[in-house]
Amino acid sequence: MANAVLIGCCVFAPAGGLAAPRVLRVGVVEGSQPCSYREGGVWRGLAVDLWTQVAQRENLHYRLIQMPSIQSMLDATRVNELDVAVECINLSPNRLRVYQFSLPFQEDGQAFLVANDPFSLSRAFLAALLSPSLMRMVALLMLLLFVMSALVWWVEDYSSLAKCGRKGPLHRFIKVFTIILTGEGDAEIVDTSRGRAVLMAGYVVRNISSAVLVGFLTVELVQEAQGLASRRLSSFDELSAMRVGYKSGTVSEELLKELGMQLADSSPSSKPGRVPIDSIRQSLVAVKEGRVNGVLADELQLRYLKAHAASSEIIPVLAMSGIRPELQGFALSPDLDPETVKRINLAISQLKRNGLVQQLRNEALAGPGAKSDLSMF
Repeated sequence: MANAVLIGCCVFAPAGGLAAPRVLRVGVVEGSQPCSYREGGVWRGLAVDLWTQVAQRENLHYRLIQMPSIQSMLDATRVNELDVAVECINLSPNRLRVYQFSLPFQEDGQAFLVANDPFSLSRAFLAALLSPSLMRMVALLMLLLFVMSALVWWVEDYSSLAKCGRKGPLHRFIKVFTIILTGEGDAEIVDTSRGRAVLMAGYVVRNISSAVLVGFLTVELVQEAQGLASRRLSSFDELSAMRVGYKSGTVSEELLKELGMQLADSSPSSKPGRVPIDSIRQSLVAVKEGRVNGVLADELQLRYLKAHAASSEIIPVLAMSGIRPELQGFALSPDLDPETVKRINLAISQLKRNGLVQQLRNEALAGPGAKSDLSMF
């Protein structure tokens, strides 16, 4: 009987008397490219790939649990329904008061994306051609040439010649002005040394003025046209007059609420306000269809969207970037044991030092087809 009991204990007791390793509950969110998304049934993205490296490095066992939003993941970690929330989660002051986070692995700000059509740059350039700055430059050049024409008229005494000739003073002055403007036929309008001296001065003035005008066209005018085409915003407060798309439960939503923006319909004729969007992939479609005027999200996400925009009907443009940059990391359950938290933070620190985070960031922007070799990490 004693031998039977001993054999039963050896069969059913864990090997070596050790408890089975704990399996961490790790939350992920779909449609949050390039930080987390699912492709062919496999979870990918900057945050997911980084967590995979941390878990492999520290021999952490885990299972992925899909969550509907970042906010739901944060709430689940706070009440210990999740151990880790894997995303590029902003460590905002409001969140730091409520939730626990890992060591940050990157810093990113918000950006605002709008869309132009392929002819926007051409229209902007044509509009810039009629700008007041260019008009003033042309008017100044015409005034200088008019003054040089009047000097030639006075030096060559064209007023007396006009009385004797069959052609009137206006006709003769227009001829003088045209020749000085074009530089063709100078010998036809001057006979005296003083007249030639005025023509030489006019030649210098004309060429200097032309050079200044060309410089304006190639620098100031082009920059103005590009500025119109890029639709840059000068202030974050300008968003309050637009319909702005965002993902629920994100820092973008918090910023829009700070502006006092209320929920708005997604119809093109609706009033300004904030419009929820299911995923980053759908945001460009919403802009194209006119349901929103632009999208507010993490700059990394919008740069990914801009780099992978397949439609030729619109051109994604970052109208504003670098809005309130904040550190980003994973959210952790407050009940997660301190030793596991320490191992996660040490792994993140080492992988940042080895350059893995930057490599993953570059690969995330390059897209799903980018190859990587993480064996060295």
